[in-house]
Amino acid sequence: MTILEKIYQILISHYGDLCWWPADTPFEVIVGTILTQNTAWSNVEKALKRFDGDLSPERIMELPIEELQEIIRPAGFFRQKSEYLKAATEWFMSYDCDINLIKSCPLSDIRSELLQVRGVGNETADSILLYGFDFPTFVVDAYTMRLFKRFPIDAGTTYMEVKNYCEKELPRDAELYNHFHALIVHNGKEHCKKKMECAGCPLEEACHKASS
Repeated sequence: MTILEKIYQILISHYGDLCWWPADTPFEVIVGTILTQNTAWSNVEKALKRFDGDLSPERIMELPIEELQEIIRPAGFFRQKSEYLKAATEWFMSYDCDINLIKSCPLSDIRSELLQVRGVGNETADSILLYGFDFPTFVVDAYTMRLFKRFPIDAGTTYMEVKNYCEKELPRDAELYNHFHALIVHNGKEHCKKKMECAGCPLEEACHKASS
């Protein structure tokens, strides 16, 4: 068992299935990943509610940019994000919004395409691919970087180094990646915060930083 598999087993035993990502459709995942950039999920939820149940690719493309900005205002950076939403929606519609067509394409090709879309970086692309389309691609975020630095795990310092390390050390499985990312984020909010709260953390005994 690798160290990552051990961490996963500890976290899943402690927290259970966290049932992430909170979205009803792949397109809602796309929208959510754009809106959650540089803001809390609670603000994203406020923005999503302002669509009044009518969140579709067609509506995003038809809405005047000023109206779209007003709807997503609670998520912050609404001018930038309105442009990003239009661009990501255009990409999705280039596949006729056909989920199966997207999933039939090689992961590397779809990921490369997404990274060409305005406003889509590594974390956003992998979140869309994993949570929206069930591609086995590991999502790395600030919580992952913080945990690995403190534990410590020598996975590298860049996004792609850590992502590649995780995918090498873990079975290539979308459900596992989904659960593991959710667990890392949840534990990061509960214990592995910027200011550590190690007491009661399920990783306390195994973590070098907590025991030092």
